[in-house]
Amino acid sequence: MTPPLSFVLPFSPDTAAAASRFAQALPPGAEVVLAGEGSVDAASSPNVHVLSVPGGKGAAIRAALEKVSGAVTVLQDPDTSYSQDVYDALVRPIQADTADAVFGLRTAQGLAPELLADRALGHVTRFVTDVPLTDPLTGLRAFRTEALRSVTLTSDDDAVDAELVVKLAAQLFRLTEVTLPPGAVPRRTPAAHLSRLKTLVRYATVRDDADNQHEGYTTLERMDGAVHYNQWLGRRFREHLGRRVLEIGAGIGTITRELESGLELLIALEVDRFYVDRLKNLFRGKPHIRPYLSDVALADWESLKTERLDTIVLSNVLEHIPDDASAIRRFKQILAPGGRVVILVPALQQLFGAIDEAVGHYRRYTPSTLRAVLEENGFQVETLEWMNLAGLPGWFVNSRLLRRRSVPKLQLKLYDTLAPLIARAESHVKLPVGMSLFAVARATGGDA
Repeated sequence: MTPPLSFVLPFSPDTAAAASRFAQALPPGAEVVLAGEGSVDAASSPNVHVLSVPGGKGAAIRAALEKVSGAVTVLQDPDTSYSQDVYDALVRPIQADTADAVFGLRTAQGLAPELLADRALGHVTRFVTDVPLTDPLTGLRAFRTEALRSVTLTSDDDAVDAELVVKLAAQLFRLTEVTLPPGAVPRRTPAAHLSRLKTLVRYATVRDDADNQHEGYTTLERMDGAVHYNQWLGRRFREHLGRRVLEIGAGIGTITRELESGLELLIALEVDRFYVDRLKNLFRGKPHIRPYLSDVALADWESLKTERLDTIVLSNVLEHIPDDASAIRRFKQILAPGGRVVILVPALQQLFGAIDEAVGHYRRYTPSTLRAVLEENGFQVETLEWMNLAGLPGWFVNSRLLRRRSVPKLQLKLYDTLAPLIARAESHVKLPVGMSLFAVARATGGDA
């Protein structure tokens, strides 16, 4: 029988004895996994696993997760013991499906060096991750086991605490915290504090939460932080939406978030499972949003046709599709006459450079090429406009001249600060050129 709750206690030679005591005091029937270096006084049994794992806290947690079988996992440092009531409160938000991870908020007061160090690192963690947590590096945490396992942890030592928060936040899991009763301030070595600080700085500067292993994700992640720019795009799209929408190439949900309010249905189609997993986390608990894993060419278009979709949205996606004409014909098949496609694409082949290559662009468009692919495949263009003149120089310098493969974060932040002014200016002026093209087209009555 699967235990309802699993406990993971990573230990070191200094904390092995405490881990043994805690394991014996944990709720009866719970699964307990002790992993680390040192001698523990706990015999292995069907519900107790003792793992000898060299390398540090991160290595111990990774090894322990292979043994965990409960739906909820409590990760606890062996420095403070808690009552059954505390564990019940800790896991309650997960059992109620209002959170994917719950952090125990320590309430110790004073100016002890250990406490001040933890508070300082907590401030750094919140700055890097934007998590709504007062005590993100606490030693008591509970997780939906499925969510915890989905996070790829690479740190071997105490840096895993910081890495875990960074990756949970970036993968859009729901995080909350519950207050713990007063307890002793946990002892951390200076090396442990420094390791966690280095990890936070690294993820804030040179590494993304996928450890730079998924090319193109860095650009999507940085664009997700361009709040004002995304709101500008969202407003442009929403002017032309119906009630039942298919978004092609939803990515990590940047534009999906801007579209979903007030819709009856939003199907977020995405070809990459890496991104679909994030969409599921982001929109968990919102049944009108349905992430859909599929390539455009392989989607079940007959099934999609029964959804009575009235609008198809593509935000910087059409350029990723090898056969864009075939894709447009597919869209025509599932839309009733008068249904719309609303499209944003990168413009001007002269701008095609290293960033385009990194994110998988096949082409950039001109007004004539975009109009042609729409009108030759069953649509009548109603709106076709240039957008984002101000972004053109920066893209040319970064992608063509400097051959960078992602937009520098600081430049993007500065641009995003100006985005509301740019949007306001472009709403009053017909642009002669721009970095993007925005189009709205209606499905015609005949066969494409």
